[in-house]
Amino acid sequence: MSDQWKEKLSEEQYRVLREKGTERPFSGKYVNHKADGLYRCAACSTPLFSSTTKFESGSGWPSFWDVIDQANVKVVKDTSHGMIRMEVLCANCDGHLGHVFDDGPENTTGLRYCINSASLDFEEQ
Repeated sequence: MSDQWKEKLSEEQYRVLREKGTERPFSGKYVNHKADGLYRCAACSTPLFSSTTKFESGSGWPSFWDVIDQANVKVVKDTSHGMIRMEVLCANCDGHLGHVFDDGPENTTGLRYCINSASLDFEEQ
């Protein structure tokens, strides 16, 4: 399967989605993206986030306060890099999307899904 992912994904997408990499802050194509639509997994096209839940967090990565469907993501404990965080994965292909934190907007879920642009494709609506 690794060779199939390397054929389908760009080098950066592969590093993030399959090797659990992280893009540099403020470098991703969706950090300041404002269009209305749907963000999908760049590996398998599973719908993940709606533009209606995207917000400016100042973190340097696209941030969302909710997912489209809880069944489309998995959240697992991540103890890498000497930290304890909650990793967000695509439930369909196990692609690494980013992490979720509990410092999101108070008038919403209170969550901040901090997601790598490289793990997303956008479908304008």
